[in-house]
Amino acid sequence: MKLDPQTYAAVASRAECLATANDIEAALDRMAAALTARLGDKDPLVLCVMTGATVVTGRLLPRLDFQLRLDYIHASRYQGATRGGEIGWHHRPSEAIRGEHVLVLDDILDEGITLEHIVRACREDGAASVTTAVLVEKEREHACAADVVGIRVPDRYLYGYGLDYKNYFRNAPGLYAVADVDC
Repeated sequence: MKLDPQTYAAVASRAECLATANDIEAALDRMAAALTARLGDKDPLVLCVMTGATVVTGRLLPRLDFQLRLDYIHASRYQGATRGGEIGWHHRPSEAIRGEHVLVLDDILDEGITLEHIVRACREDGAASVTTAVLVEKEREHACAADVVGIRVPDRYLYGYGLDYKNYFRNAPGLYAVADVDC
């Protein structure tokens, strides 16, 4: 569903900035340091969780000064909606994972259901180890925990730096909370 220009402008004008671009970049630096300490000697296979983690992955990879390889995994509960549903698998690189130290990069730890399914899938597919990193963690209960977290924010509907609102705003230069979410 496309947003009309008036709705787009209304959402943007009423959103609250929770983290600036500078805040996010500092969080990415901290994440890179933590990941280097954990994985710097492991030659990990980095899995970008599509589509939300594309920005996180693109901003984080140049900060990781160690040998690594990149692939992607695509599992989603939202698929353009504002509430999560069943996990939909679009791409699961099972053969590529076997025997590898896997780093899963995602945009947000919301309920943790998607990340829990991805970690389970990596283990089922024979990963030697699985490390998880998320740019944003909401302050709430989660089905699983991330190993590395960039920034923690209140439990609100967010967009920016890869996170979307109805498939829009992934390119916003900060992290924003939507004023009203029509669920």
